[in-house]
Amino acid sequence: MARIRRSPHFANGVFQNPGGPARMRPSGSGRDMAKQFLDKDARSRRAPRGTIPVHPTTLADLTRPPATGLRLTWTGHSSVLAEIDGQRVLFDPVWGERCSPFPFAGPKRLHPVPLSLAALGTVDVVVISHDHYDHLDMPTIRELAGTDTVFAVPLGVGAHLERWGVSADRLRELDWQESTRVGGLTLTATPARHFCGRGLRNTQHTLWASWVVAGERHRIYHSGDTGYFEGFRDIGGAHGPFDATMIQVGAYSEFWPDIHMTPEEGVRSHLDLQGGKPGGVLLPIHWGTFNLAPHPWAEPGEWMADAAEAVGQTVAFPRPGAPFEPGGELPTEPWWRPLTRPVPRVWNTGAPPRNEETPSGDLDLAGDR
Repeated sequence: MARIRRSPHFANGVFQNPGGPARMRPSGSGRDMAKQFLDKDARSRRAPRGTIPVHPTTLADLTRPPATGLRLTWTGHSSVLAEIDGQRVLFDPVWGERCSPFPFAGPKRLHPVPLSLAALGTVDVVVISHDHYDHLDMPTIRELAGTDTVFAVPLGVGAHLERWGVSADRLRELDWQESTRVGGLTLTATPARHFCGRGLRNTQHTLWASWVVAGERHRIYHSGDTGYFEGFRDIGGAHGPFDATMIQVGAYSEFWPDIHMTPEEGVRSHLDLQGGKPGGVLLPIHWGTFNLAPHPWAEPGEWMADAAEAVGQTVAFPRPGAPFEPGGELPTEPWWRPLTRPVPRVWNTGAPPRNEETPSGDLDLAGDR
């Protein structure tokens, strides 16, 4: 608490967002929001119509060093294993079945994890963006606590980890713009526009952050959860450009526009981070794994594809668990299309849906295609 009170981002008893106050509770009419969530047709679009094609990540996938020195493996939602310049960074690992305080209720995974935590092998540092259940998973942290990994977390989040068995000497707890070294990597906590809390009472006593990880040859960025704000340009100016960014583009809504980005805003944030022009590779995260918002399940993928194409930005669309190298051949197949009805392109109402109608039922898409 002494460090929290000294933070320049802490005032009036709570952490403050960059760019002024952000609406952290749903805005607008509660009746309108309930209508969106309960509408029968809309509900049917918020989940896939078959089996999500998870790549069963193998030991062979991860033991072979990346030829370019940088490899990313998106395991679902915001969880990404980054192998960068000889070290391994695990962002926001959530291996639990539900992102909830209860094992029997709350948003449930729409696909299994591609591999067990034990199969990951040694991880040099685990990075946490904030303490919401879909980013900080107690069972996952307790399992990782039994390893030798270091944990880099925003200011205040370390208290959760200590309660779950992580020793204080393995914690690197940072305020925005603070950095720490882990082996040959420099990790910097950078601003984000979001909020914290794991209960009905939101005390705002733990910080939320995006993260920059810089190695000898490569730089990557993980957005955590955030609304769009001008600070992306400052982050890019101080730490970019990046070989790859991992950008939150799902679980957005008109009811909470300040704290989650749409895919179009995600592309804009990537361009800001790259100095205002296309560059590097954008990996969309925070979609596909949990049903957390009223938009169709496949909409983030379709909207991201359109928004990126409009500005000439390269985007990777890996299936969960499929490793790829941003400097090599990229996964670009829209793997989600056979699993969903046509997605209304609300961001471009003059154009038809991008995918064709497919029969309902369980689809077998496990193979490489």
